[in-house]
Amino acid sequence: MKRVVVTGMGLITPIGNSVEDFWKGIHEKKVGIDFIQNFDTTDYKAKVAAEIRDFNPKDFISVKESKRMDRFTQMAVSAALQAFRDSRLVTEQEDKYRLGVCVGSGVGSLEGIEREHIKLLGGGPRKVHPLSAPKVLGNMAAANIAIALGFQGKCLDVVTACATGTNSIGEAYHSIRYGEMDVMAAGGTDSSISPFGVATFLQLTALTESTDPMNASRPFDKNRDGFVTGEGAGVLILEELEHALKRDAVIYGEIIGYGSTCDASHVTTPLEDGSGMAKAMEFAMREANIVPEQIDYINAHGTSTTYNDWYETVAIKKAMGQAAYKVKINSTKSMIGHLFGAGGGVELITCLKSIEEGYIHPTVGLKEDDPNCDLDYTKGEGVYMPVHIAMSNSLGFGGHNGALIVREYKG
Repeated sequence: MKRVVVTGMGLITPIGNSVEDFWKGIHEKKVGIDFIQNFDTTDYKAKVAAEIRDFNPKDFISVKESKRMDRFTQMAVSAALQAFRDSRLVTEQEDKYRLGVCVGSGVGSLEGIEREHIKLLGGGPRKVHPLSAPKVLGNMAAANIAIALGFQGKCLDVVTACATGTNSIGEAYHSIRYGEMDVMAAGGTDSSISPFGVATFLQLTALTESTDPMNASRPFDKNRDGFVTGEGAGVLILEELEHALKRDAVIYGEIIGYGSTCDASHVTTPLEDGSGMAKAMEFAMREANIVPEQIDYINAHGTSTTYNDWYETVAIKKAMGQAAYKVKINSTKSMIGHLFGAGGGVELITCLKSIEEGYIHPTVGLKEDDPNCDLDYTKGEGVYMPVHIAMSNSLGFGGHNGALIVREYKG
């Protein structure tokens, strides 16, 4: 089995469009949630979202290229280019068929589909843009990253709803671990703050109806009432250890475990006993060859919905035993909202930065404890402490569960 390390990271988020700016926002407890500006919400009970207001694709890609991509792809390529530059890889010096991509989108371009459907209804099929298909398809994020980086190995689009980013990184990790690839660009992207996108989750009663942006996303809080939809992208460069060492790459951490399961129970509600998510965590720990007591920190899925936070708490207890009451836990979604397929990538980068700096950020929206959520969710202020091993959890509609474990690189 090969060892797999992280040598590059890139982010587009509601609190920063680079790893540096994102992490600065994390320290400032910045909340990237505000009233929706993308469309008129007069008829909507959900009024807030984590929109990215300062993203300009031209900062990363050419005008010509950006016009051929919808927003979710623009963000994915921008994050991938950041990660690639951070890694200092030189594609021309590599076997391009050993360089791959596994970047998924849980939704694809809902906004693009809506836009072209309006044209279709108003003026007939001739009004639909000729590039509509390659702009709205979910796999176009991965495809355009491969084009931008010149990676000609496997190119995959994993789609597991809100677990997409975690599963994408996990499958990329296994591709290197089992010797198929030397390098993988991996992560997730999504942008679905559109009339239809918000309406679907609103009708499902999954979104908060809070009109206080600073207290709308409240993971594990007694008064939480739903998640805040967000957008963004998180992409990492994963690399086989010896390959990274030969080129003297900077190593941010090592991925040592991945677990993936399905509840096979309900399309939206996790198993009440937490067994599906618990098994994913257990499988990840087994692959990492560690025991629960060795995990210092868990970045929880923590959506701020009543059932998710409750059942994830149950799952952590089931997987960790008594160690669940000692491990530090938080939810980055308290600051950036729910980024759907992008969440796993952003949150794994959060784990790596926490290891690098020895800092665990607070769950910002958590004010009042829920008796059913009785673990240490880093309430109030962030904590400076050594973080050697961290776990990132993701759950997705359809019963998808994913867990990744990273540790500090020790050679």
